[in-house]
Amino acid sequence: MCSSRKILWSLLLLSVVEVGLGVASIVLGAVGINWVRGEHPPQQGDASPVWSGLCFLVCGMCGVLCARKRTGLIMILFSACCICGLIGGILNFQFVRALNKRPDSMRSIHLAAMTLACLGISSCTLSTWLTCRLASSEQQRMFLEREHSLHHSHEMTEKEILDNSSNGIPQISYNGHTTASP
Repeated sequence: MCSSRKILWSLLLLSVVEVGLGVASIVLGAVGINWVRGEHPPQQGDASPVWSGLCFLVCGMCGVLCARKRTGLIMILFSACCICGLIGGILNFQFVRALNKRPDSMRSIHLAAMTLACLGISSCTLSTWLTCRLASSEQQRMFLEREHSLHHSHEMTEKEILDNSSNGIPQISYNGHTTASP
């Protein structure tokens, strides 16, 4: 089983990759939009790399935050962002694939946008899985801490009962009630 530290470093690395994919997709989408304006009027899927890049960028930034602060709320936020990034990547791939059927000079940009979308989809899927592993690891850690705390408080209660003897006479405890022994 992977340690929590390995999961955190993997999540951090994957989040940085997602930020890079987001920035690359936004830049590629902006270049594609500017290139399209010169040839023909923009269509529905021309801006989809920008939107999916924005989803990947937000997902990556939430992942970096999740790797730094491992609270339940941030893990849920990151999982939701990963799912949004996954949906955005799938929609981007479908829109660009439909645009790629047109005969024009943008085939290389479309191929690059679809490649970035596939990489983004893969990283969002892996990030979601790693977040579930991290949540499980954190839950186990918190359970062990609570168990240790309860065991420690039980030992302290036993010590208090033994220390509460009156006049050197040991006391016996029955069902939580202490009585002095003769």
